[in-house]
Amino acid sequence: MRAILAAAGVWLLVTVAFAHQRFPGTLDQHPSIDYRGGTVSDVATNLLRDVNDGRTKLTFAGTQGFLLSLLDKLDVPVESQILLFSKTGIQHPFTSPERPRALYFNDRVVVGYIPGAPFIELASHDPRQGVIFQSVTQTPVVPLQTARPDRCTSCHLSGNTMFVPGILVRSNFTAADGHTMPALGNFIIDHRTPLEQRWGGWYVTGTHGAARHMGNAMVTDPSKPEGAIGEATLNRSTLPDLVEADAYPRQTSDIAALMVFDHQGRAMNLLTSLGWEARVAKAEGRLDFSKGDLRDLARETADYFALVDEAKLAAPIHGVSEFQKTFSNAGPRDRKGRSLRELDLQTRLFRYRCSYMIYSPAFDALPPEAKAAVLARLRELITDRDTIEILDDTKAGWR
Repeated sequence: MRAILAAAGVWLLVTVAFAHQRFPGTLDQHPSIDYRGGTVSDVATNLLRDVNDGRTKLTFAGTQGFLLSLLDKLDVPVESQILLFSKTGIQHPFTSPERPRALYFNDRVVVGYIPGAPFIELASHDPRQGVIFQSVTQTPVVPLQTARPDRCTSCHLSGNTMFVPGILVRSNFTAADGHTMPALGNFIIDHRTPLEQRWGGWYVTGTHGAARHMGNAMVTDPSKPEGAIGEATLNRSTLPDLVEADAYPRQTSDIAALMVFDHQGRAMNLLTSLGWEARVAKAEGRLDFSKGDLRDLARETADYFALVDEAKLAAPIHGVSEFQKTFSNAGPRDRKGRSLRELDLQTRLFRYRCSYMIYSPAFDALPPEAKAAVLARLRELITDRDTIEILDDTKAGWR
């Protein structure tokens, strides 16, 4: 059974025994999954294979190494740059408020870069297997020095990611040296999370009126952590002076990009979880979306894609980079020129009421029974004419 609890205003996913028993951390026990040994076709794996086979090349340039070439080959917009200054992740010793970890993303892959760190991190969403974590050593040799580190799943495989290898977005009160202070507040973020609980440990550039968030704040007095949040940390159009901004392709950590990233991570995890659960159930002869855990998971996925329970914005959001334009231009448009990727940022994140992640290869790779259950629920939830017309023109077979 699955349940959603609202505690202190924070939406927390509680996934009880069903998923935990089915995927108990080894990931290789069930032949329908075989996360570590199964074939993968994610975009990062395909690119690295092409480089090593000589079908394409990566350019190593200056102190940023492979970064810009990887972004170009993976079609990841540099405008998506968001900066995390908390000492988290597998290269946390290299992360600091002066040299935050930069993340760049599109619908398929997240690229992580820290100036001076030994490798670039890749987290790529495979249509069947979930997020595949890889690293590329910052050394200009062919074949590339790559790895698929098991230690990534020490954080990215837990109840916080629905017990599948997935994206994890956290908000922590963070000290001035970058160390997190989870005892003071530790939140898992998605589009349902109120702004005031988001982005602890992240830099945020952009304006948001009277609304508050935890970004840019560094706690110096643990007895009064909220005191770190104030005029100096809110509505910033530039990064703090202490950041070595010249070490990055952009000098922003755009608030609109952060909001889209928050939404996308949980959407990826839901698709992976639903696909895994359906494949195991089908192999065991118990695939039934009319009742029980499978029905609940399909409804949970559809509700999230239809933006049910999305946190309302208290004031308009304005980014400071070209992210909004770049992001909106990337997706399919209907005959009237409308797109599910259009941002609202006045009272909500998206203009239309269905997630662009419905175009994800992982959505299309769902077992037919799982996809049908999600679409049936979406048809109940989506009632506005504009969204329906966009889906009619851009998502074949949705009705």
